[in-house]
Amino acid sequence: MTDSKPNFMPIYLVGFLARFSYALARSPVLPLFALYLGAGPEAIGFVTGISTVTGIFFKMPSGALSDVIGRRRTLFAGLIVFAVMPFTYLFVKDYNLLVIIRFIHGLATAIYGPVAMAVVADEAGSKKGEVLSWFSSVTIIGNLLGAPVGGFILHTLAQGDPTFVDFQRAYILSGIAGVMSLLFGIKMLKDDKPVGQKAGLKAAYKKFASGIREVVSDKRVVITSAMEGIQNMSMGALEAFLPIYAVKVALLNELQAGLLWGVQVLVTILSKPVMGKTSDKYGRTPIIAAGLLLCAVSFAMFPLFKSFYLLICCALVFGFGEALVTSSSAALVADICKEKHFGAAMGTFGTIFDIGHASGPILAGVLIARLGYLHSFWIMASLIIVAIPVFLLNVRKL
Repeated sequence: MTDSKPNFMPIYLVGFLARFSYALARSPVLPLFALYLGAGPEAIGFVTGISTVTGIFFKMPSGALSDVIGRRRTLFAGLIVFAVMPFTYLFVKDYNLLVIIRFIHGLATAIYGPVAMAVVADEAGSKKGEVLSWFSSVTIIGNLLGAPVGGFILHTLAQGDPTFVDFQRAYILSGIAGVMSLLFGIKMLKDDKPVGQKAGLKAAYKKFASGIREVVSDKRVVITSAMEGIQNMSMGALEAFLPIYAVKVALLNELQAGLLWGVQVLVTILSKPVMGKTSDKYGRTPIIAAGLLLCAVSFAMFPLFKSFYLLICCALVFGFGEALVTSSSAALVADICKEKHFGAAMGTFGTIFDIGHASGPILAGVLIARLGYLHSFWIMASLIIVAIPVFLLNVRKL
């Protein structure tokens, strides 16, 4: 395989549009939409996390299936979900239907995410940290734009508090971006040959099962994936409750709430390729541990401030810590695994990643309803701190 730039540009573009569509539908639009529908803290946390629960069930099978039937076919299924689901939010008028749609919408990233990473890992050679980080940074730009654009629609275009029509505008734009990702994806599928070869049903199932079994039996894969999972626990909590905290406690506007998330994502984007290349050269475990520490400290400091600029500083530190963790963790998992099981490895990684991401808003919602923001964030930050020595003791040589 080669590292030449043209090999990655089509999937970069598709990933950007898909992630922009998904981010626009998620934060700050989703928690504020749930609040508009009358949801409390626990319900907001649940609906924010439920789409990630989908990934817990489907990412590992999707990744392993792509090892058997080919990457491009599996990617196509995910892109269809990106294109169709945003338009279903136009019909949501009660919280229960919103939960159902969010769960189904989660199939988009559950199918697309691990398979796209496996495609890149197939072609990255010895530069997995650098190339996976570039791929992640390009697609995360969609997240960077999605949050402020959603905030802009709800604040600047709305007359006063957001109405149902304002939320519909956001989801229509999300749907347009999803359709564009599908159209570019169709062109990419025509241009590229699928990875993987046809096999009989019995042989295909045997390869599917053996790939999953081999990957999940390696504790280094599980623990490394868990580190990104626990970091994403805090990120999921911020996705759900930083907009609510910013608007209802710090008394900022919806655009400022979106900018807080956008700044965090911007720092991650700018830092990841550099830190991925650094981890290729000097090792991945110290970078992951340092990132976890920065995420824990900055996460604990969010509820101490109400100033927009101090909250921006917390977001900057959190974003850099996230870059340290995510630039190296997926590459470390790929280093550990055999090439023929990259799909299963990325699926396992994504499943554990999503367990953390889904539990973050749900756990935060339960804690905030009982303890308030300060103690809830401190409890969750302490979980990250405890995880660091566990990681260093079990994954020491990579």
